[in-house]
Amino acid sequence: MFKIASARHVLQGLWWLRRCTHVGSLPRVYGRPRITNLGEIIIGDKFLFFSNTVPSEMVTYPGGRLEIGSNVFINYGASLSAHQLLHIGDGCQIGSYACMMDNDYHSVEDRSKPGKSSPIILGKNVWLGVRVVVLKGVSIGDNAVIGAGSVVTKDIPANCMAAGMPAKVIRTFTDPSSQQG
Repeated sequence: MFKIASARHVLQGLWWLRRCTHVGSLPRVYGRPRITNLGEIIIGDKFLFFSNTVPSEMVTYPGGRLEIGSNVFINYGASLSAHQLLHIGDGCQIGSYACMMDNDYHSVEDRSKPGKSSPIILGKNVWLGVRVVVLKGVSIGDNAVIGAGSVVTKDIPANCMAAGMPAKVIRTFTDPSSQQG
């Protein structure tokens, strides 16, 4: 039964991700995501995308690029938007209701003018907790963990835990790849 369910979810993944520019091997999708690709959406191998409790969405605008690495998990209710670039590194885990937008959609001074875009870069093995918001122009280093409900307004270094509004480093830890073992 497990292999049948897995094959079914891979087929669903291929179906729901059909509008993406490139999809790697063995994508699995649960539920019905909303995908609008007016730019480029590149997805690596073994992508796991939940959209069953609440729909998740991925949107690229003309000239925008959404890059998702291999072995990435995105939970339900997530919202990803790329006007310029949103890069999610290999092995990242994105919590429910996470929101990443590389554009403000309008100017603060004149709301009829479009907002500026600035890339969002998540390194490898980044974990975003439930309801994390990552704003435009932010880079999060490899192996970083962002606590639930945080708003990331500035760059977060590798190998640390950050939390809060705005998110601040609250703990650092050893790079797991440097461990001898």
